[in-house]
Amino acid sequence: MRGVVTVCCLSFLLGLVAVVESDEDYTEDEEMILSLILQDDTQPEAESRPSAQFYRCTKDAWRMPGQYIVVMRNGTHVNQVDRTACRLRAKAAKRGYLIEILQTYSGAFNGFLVKMSSDVLHMAVKLPHVEYIEEDSSIFAQSIPWNLQRILQNKHEPGKYSPPNDGAKVGVYLLDTSVQVTHREIEDRVMVTDFNSVPEEDGVRVHRQASQCDSHGTHIAGVVSGRDSGVARGASVNSVRVLNCQGKGTVSGALAGLEYIQSSLMSQPIRPVILLLPFVGGFSRTLNAACRTMVESGAVLIAAAGNYNDDACLYSPASEPEVITVGAVNFADQPLSTGKTGTNVGRCVDVFAPGDDIISASSDCSTCFTTKSGTSQAAAHVAGVAAVLLNLSPNSSSAELLQQLLYHSVKQVINPESLPQDHRLTTPNMVVALPDPTSTLAGEDLLCRSVWSERSGASGFATAVARCRQGEEMLSCSSFSHNGARAGERLEVSDGQKECVAVNGNGGQGVFAVARCCTGHKAQCQMIESPERGVDAECPPDHQLTGCSSSSSSGDVSDSDRPLHGSRRACPAKRGVTSYASCCHSSSLECYLKEHDPTGLSEQVEVSCEDSWTLTGCQALSRGSVTHGAFALGNTCVVRTSGGDKGAAAIATCCRHRPSDQPRDH
Repeated sequence: MRGVVTVCCLSFLLGLVAVVESDEDYTEDEEMILSLILQDDTQPEAESRPSAQFYRCTKDAWRMPGQYIVVMRNGTHVNQVDRTACRLRAKAAKRGYLIEILQTYSGAFNGFLVKMSSDVLHMAVKLPHVEYIEEDSSIFAQSIPWNLQRILQNKHEPGKYSPPNDGAKVGVYLLDTSVQVTHREIEDRVMVTDFNSVPEEDGVRVHRQASQCDSHGTHIAGVVSGRDSGVARGASVNSVRVLNCQGKGTVSGALAGLEYIQSSLMSQPIRPVILLLPFVGGFSRTLNAACRTMVESGAVLIAAAGNYNDDACLYSPASEPEVITVGAVNFADQPLSTGKTGTNVGRCVDVFAPGDDIISASSDCSTCFTTKSGTSQAAAHVAGVAAVLLNLSPNSSSAELLQQLLYHSVKQVINPESLPQDHRLTTPNMVVALPDPTSTLAGEDLLCRSVWSERSGASGFATAVARCRQGEEMLSCSSFSHNGARAGERLEVSDGQKECVAVNGNGGQGVFAVARCCTGHKAQCQMIESPERGVDAECPPDHQLTGCSSSSSSGDVSDSDRPLHGSRRACPAKRGVTSYASCCHSSSLECYLKEHDPTGLSEQVEVSCEDSWTLTGCQALSRGSVTHGAFALGNTCVVRTSGGDKGAAAIATCCRHRPSDQPRDH
């Protein structure tokens, strides 16, 4: 028996001899260790004593197996702490185990911290002078990370992250790098699929450590549904690997990933389901078309806008209109900018979200955390908020979900001066937020957003076109020109879809079309065109007028007169002008006009609809000045003018579904 023990502990004994020879102060303790190691197993302990108690954390995810705090009895001398640690080391070595004393304590209590196998515990609890042993565990700061506090927007219980629900009814497919599923943040919350389509890493000296390969995906999964850093902590995440260890993939690989998901959903349907695409590539018609097909099948797709300080419309899948594209803001709610990189912006961005110094799971170890920045992190926040909203309204379409995201968002907090000049008007000034606990928003409520076209060419009568998403109804169309040279706008139908077409005017520098796209309208809507130029466009009986447009054949600026909202609902047409009326029929729909006509010249005039009413149409009415056009910002109609001394009026068309218990007010 002794021969066996000596062989097992040979390396330990050699080190022990070196210690004894070089340091005579420890001779007594080391002799004790030697005697314990060489002690015959058949000899009983000198005294029989009860085992000490053993405790572990009640939160399994926070436990740290293999690391233990040994607490000595009250009155134990500090020297006895060292001797007990030595005794434990000797007993463990005798059975072929190595332990490491990491820390000794002699202040608040006497004891030591030891790193050892759990197989040694039965020996440790029988040591003399030991009161109890506690398994080490993690502790965490209890302040809410700034990003989670920001999406709460101080509408919830202070100091606590308390979303309306945890998104448990929602499934999320994450197309990213691989994910470290054993991390305490996402353990049992992420399932790794058998899909893997990634290119070889660049270079010949790439080290494929798991901590590198899992880095991006692990962090993003934690933002979506992590136990402490997640937005929707009950949502299940399915990992689909389309990015390699360098965070690089291919369009073909992403297409294969989408096809894999589509096949999986056909065999095992999940509803509601979100596809999170925290990556960008160059503009790809094929990738955009595949994303559009996934939305048509009922999925919600959320994508990163990109980190190139550029126009998001130049990248895919960010440029696909059916995808919810997310830009990033910092702690101050300003566009993320880090040196030469920063969030993409422009009309293809739908909403912004926190994306700077976001704390989440790190793949360095199963309990590690780290901070990362970018539009991938921002997109993950929106995916989490979307899961919360879909948990409330699981039958919402992608278009309806986007309207809900915008409705609950915080508006006009981004400084327009921080955006590139060419994108200040077209970039949405909205930062995502969770629903207010007091919100009464229902899935059938009328909600609208503005969709801008790209700017037209500068030639005479050049056009720009804006379209709504699938599932949205275009309730009005307006136009805008920076120098005021425009020939108005018109409504057309192409392949069964309404289009808002803006026309550049004489001497124009390009014009924008602005469509007002709505969900929850619950109405039969149609576009009525003037029978001929100069003749009013009139809605059929029992129809509500939701907006007016007009275009001029001369190429000069075209503003209609005030819409008619009495017993006759129509869009007046001046001589040589064609008017277009957006008319909707519903027994509960009601609309009214609200006008702001300031005295004197004002370069910008605004008028907003009242609470519970939604802006469906926005028009300019010139008093002699040049009107650059009209457009909606949230629930506010904005008109810009120049020249002259009388300015212009802003006219808003405000609509809602009349509550069943309220009489008609307007």
